Amino acid sequence: MTSLLHAQEIGNNSIPVESQKDSIAPTVTPEEIAQNLQVTDTVKQDSVKKPQFITDVVDYSAKDYMRLSPKENKIYLYNEAKIVYGDMTIEAGLIVIDNNKNEFFAYGIEDSLGDYIQKPIFTQANRKVEPDSLRFNFDTERALVYNSRTQEADFNVKGMVTKRENDSVYFMKNVRFTTSQDVDDPEYFFYARKIKFVPEKKIVTGLVNMYIADVPTPLGLPFGYFPLTDEETSGFIIPSFGDSQYGYNLQNGGYYFAISDYVDLLALGSYYTNGSYTLEFSSNYANRYKYRGNARVRFEKLFTSERGFPDFAERSSYNIQWSHSQDPKASPNSRFSASVNLGSSEYYAESINQANTGNYLNNELNSSVSYSKTFPGEPQVNLSLAARHSQNTRTNSVNLSLPTLQLSMSRIYPLAPASGSKKGFIENINLQYNLRAENQINTADSLFLTPEMFDDARLGAQHSIPLNTNFKLFKYLSVSTGTSYEETWVSRTFERSYDPVLDDVVIDTIKGFDSYRTYNFNTSLGTTLYGIKNFGKDKKVQAIRHVMRPSVSYNINPGFDRFYDQFVQESEDENGEIIEDIVDYSRFDGTLYGAPGRNFSSSLGFSLSNTIEAKVRSKDSTAIEPEKITLLNNFSIGTSYNLAGDSLRLSPISLRGSIPVIKNKLDINFGGNLDIYALNNNNRRIDKLNIENGGSLFRLTAGTVNFGYSFSNKDFEGVEEEETDDMDNETYRNGGRPDDLFGTGMGEDGRLFDEDPFEGEEEENENGWYNYNIPWDVRVAYAMNYTNSARQNTVSAHSLMFNGNIEIAPKWKIGASTGYDLVNSGVTPTQLRFQRDLDSWLMSFSWVPFGPRKSWNFLIRIKASVLSDIKYEKRRDRDRTL
Repeated sequence: MTSLLHAQEIGNNSIPVESQKDSIAPTVTPEEIAQNLQVTDTVKQDSVKKPQFITDVVDYSAKDYMRLSPKENKIYLYNEAKIVYGDMTIEAGLIVIDNNKNEFFAYGIEDSLGDYIQKPIFTQANRKVEPDSLRFNFDTERALVYNSRTQEADFNVKGMVTKRENDSVYFMKNVRFTTSQDVDDPEYFFYARKIKFVPEKKIVTGLVNMYIADVPTPLGLPFGYFPLTDEETSGFIIPSFGDSQYGYNLQNGGYYFAISDYVDLLALGSYYTNGSYTLEFSSNYANRYKYRGNARVRFEKLFTSERGFPDFAERSSYNIQWSHSQDPKASPNSRFSASVNLGSSEYYAESINQANTGNYLNNELNSSVSYSKTFPGEPQVNLSLAARHSQNTRTNSVNLSLPTLQLSMSRIYPLAPASGSKKGFIENINLQYNLRAENQINTADSLFLTPEMFDDARLGAQHSIPLNTNFKLFKYLSVSTGTSYEETWVSRTFERSYDPVLDDVVIDTIKGFDSYRTYNFNTSLGTTLYGIKNFGKDKKVQAIRHVMRPSVSYNINPGFDRFYDQFVQESEDENGEIIEDIVDYSRFDGTLYGAPGRNFSSSLGFSLSNTIEAKVRSKDSTAIEPEKITLLNNFSIGTSYNLAGDSLRLSPISLRGSIPVIKNKLDINFGGNLDIYALNNNNRRIDKLNIENGGSLFRLTAGTVNFGYSFSNKDFEGVEEEETDDMDNETYRNGGRPDDLFGTGMGEDGRLFDEDPFEGEEEENENGWYNYNIPWDVRVAYAMNYTNSARQNTVSAHSLMFNGNIEIAPKWKIGASTGYDLVNSGVTPTQLRFQRDLDSWLMSFSWVPFGPRKSWNFLIRIKASVLSDIKYEKRRDRDRTL
């Protein structure tokens, strides 16, 4: 039944309120509710009586009946009752509308079993409140709500009595709020006697206590403030307390600055009682459809022992990271990007605040900041300007390119026809222009970012104009030929002479512009051959196809000895007599691009690429076409023969290839070098075949085998595993592996897996006790390197690495990363991980059980980000050698 009605026309039939008694015994009893119905609304205070009217149309309905009472001027709606008034909707088992007071009352009802059902649901805009009962005044739009339940941001709020001042301010009494899903029986909650609740903005409380499993804890505050806004807000970051070899400490405390919608800033610091401290500043920025990026600077000052003791030592280290990416739509013809990772060479190995355990295995730090611009047209011109940095953390060497300028012109065909395809030798003639200018700096880590690092800077530019053409020969042979002209400019050269007084070579730096020009010639001939063997469509293996791509190349490089000079160097022989030696050198030795080749070279190159495929009958009986599989992928053989050499003309034969074992899952990659020449007693190659020296036809001088394989329970369920973003892995960004075979990174709050590794698994594990489909994943990597170039006959590297994760129960996950070094007969860096989902809480434990980085970390925290500072963390840092 539905009707439209104004206040003056509402009638009712009286139904005793007592008949709707709540059998569950809510916090507010039915007698109290009945008493409240008889009293005057205390929130309405007006000394002058004014006529009051409902200002909007009331749309109401009920399933069982609607009774009007003209005497009491009330209306009763029973069973699935509903009122729509403006933007408000009220649903309940029983609704009583009092026209005298312009109020309504909403309750639940009892079912046949005596359970309290159809509790009121109050909805306004996007807000929903589910109390046991409520009272609402149409004129003031104020309300009294009993045992209300509502959700705001990550909080579920339950209040015994709620007074609604308006749609933006609520006052509540005896309130519990929690991030647990079950607000009536939460794992934990905060209890406040009085609070002021502003939806989507804040909760302000008086005295508040924390309860865990209904047990009060000593954790309490005289007042509390909990922001509810979805927007980022500034605030303090609560540090975690611990102790280590540096003393008791407060770690990762600071302040978060929500500067604007486009940029923020996080300032963190740690302090140890022996005086050590760390500082970190990180910022994220983004401008939609234009760019996004982040930057981070870390600094550590560490002390060992105490001042005055003989083992006292101090160390400073830093690390700077910056990543910037531009949206491709922002500017199609220009692009700016940055990927910076630089700092102290010992930072990753010795940091006490490291977020990723695998970083300490990386020996290289690399950075690049680049800007590129494309000038459309014919021909198209591309310009790029970049600053690059590479740093070896073992040798402490730093190489910088500040900057590198590259300019290139697209390929042009000056003799091509105005329309139609290009044919023949003449029409395919093309040329390009390329320029590379660079200022290169090689320095040591200790001199980095000091004026001395620029003392040995090398500046130069190289121009190249390649001229090429290609054509078909005898229909099946592809021929390409060309020549290249290069001109090299340098800013200084080096003159060498012998000083008999010093008995040494003296190098004089000649500053000023100098240049040299070179050219070469090359040609290649190649084709593709197909061999097919058919076995019949009734066979399991129906056919095998062999694809061969042989090619022959020829290169000529003239000798440019005009750029070489000589000086006489004196030395003594065994009898003490002076011998004069003539030493050849080029003034361009030691410049950015080095000296041009002095010796004439003419060489032939040979290569053969092989791919073997098979057609097999598909396992799917409904498939029409056979399945194609690869048996040998890109197995290549290559070598070269020096026509201008007097000896050792044939270079070692190179072998490369891969064997697919499991399609798109496992490829075994292999490679090696074979040499036909023998070695002398000094292990140097000589112009004598190895077979003539009593050996085999070939000497295996180098070899390598490696593969990586990952699989999971989804592979056996026919479900493809989701791809992960490698760029989220800090070890990968810093030059390490994209997987977690070195261990999983642990953030500043102890996260081992994702933000919530158990998110979305509730539906899969509805029983909550046993997961018969146990999720698991395994990654295996194998690598072996063999060296025998000078009779070493040694395996230089041989390791097997493993990483796995398994969910042993619906809320238990464990993981491990380890391996074995077969050369050194030892276990590679090992990490064990344990994580437990405690519904509203998350517990994790990371353990490196042995080795030089032996350590562990325990953390338990609330999962909701709004309360992420409520946590307990205990860690044992690894022992460090300064």
